[in-house]
Amino acid sequence: MNRINVNFCGVEFKNPVIPASGTFGYGREYEQFYPLSKLGGISVKGTTLHRREGNPGPRVAETPSGMLNSVGLQNGGVDKFINYELPNLVTKDTRIIANIAGSTIEECAELAEKLNGTAVDMIELNISCPNVKQGGAAFGTDCNVAGAVTKAVKDVTEKPLMVKLSPNVTSIVDIAKSVEANGADAVSLINTLLGMRIDIRTRRPILKNNVGGLSGPAVFPVAVRMVWQVANAVKIPVMGMGGIATWEDAIEMMMAGAGAVQVGAAIFADPYAPVKIAEGMQKFCEDNGINNISEIVGTVKPW
Repeated sequence: MNRINVNFCGVEFKNPVIPASGTFGYGREYEQFYPLSKLGGISVKGTTLHRREGNPGPRVAETPSGMLNSVGLQNGGVDKFINYELPNLVTKDTRIIANIAGSTIEECAELAEKLNGTAVDMIELNISCPNVKQGGAAFGTDCNVAGAVTKAVKDVTEKPLMVKLSPNVTSIVDIAKSVEANGADAVSLINTLLGMRIDIRTRRPILKNNVGGLSGPAVFPVAVRMVWQVANAVKIPVMGMGGIATWEDAIEMMMAGAGAVQVGAAIFADPYAPVKIAEGMQKFCEDNGINNISEIVGTVKPW
């Protein structure tokens, strides 16, 4: 009996464990380890309107209990995704979440519109990208801009729209409320925290981009706190991510209020991590007499 199937945003997932965007590519490399049908879904590599080469290397740096990355959304562009990657993914018996990113509001809307009529199950709008028309500040750091880009995408898409929130803000709750008010069907959080490492011998940052996104177990408590705050402030579903490495972490994140979870950096340490997490969640339900994992969502009892 499958006790871990979930309905998230009207989409049925066989389990709530989804590799996070940018950590799993399009699944091709991981198929040598297990069938992708074991996953609840895949949030594919961040897709832009046109091909992007990404940032110059070094683009990854190790940190205590985590990693920094500044890959810079390297990808082949949305047309390549639709014509080359998507036909392969649709044969894998798993849900497909298209993560999209643009440098203007118009670009984000055009991207979303191109995915209408495709087999994508859901769109994840990354609002942590710099908005070139707003002087390079990320869409997700300003309530008005976050709301405006959400509305523009929602107006043109046929797909459920999930907005991925940046933790590099004064109040993530205010951003969540703004995207909810402007039509978001769900939110996912957290994206990476901004970090930096320095090589003390050369006195230069280890990353060529100087700063990068911090992910891994080090950010998990921050992610749990933010998911809990947002889940208590909005009525739309929350997908939780940020440092999840074990099934216990996933359970904790769901108790904080997440209806499903994404796993990222843990996959680099153990490609089997998403499968192990799903299996652990199933056993947790069986051992504790829980008929369906959704019963635990938001059940944390604050003091």
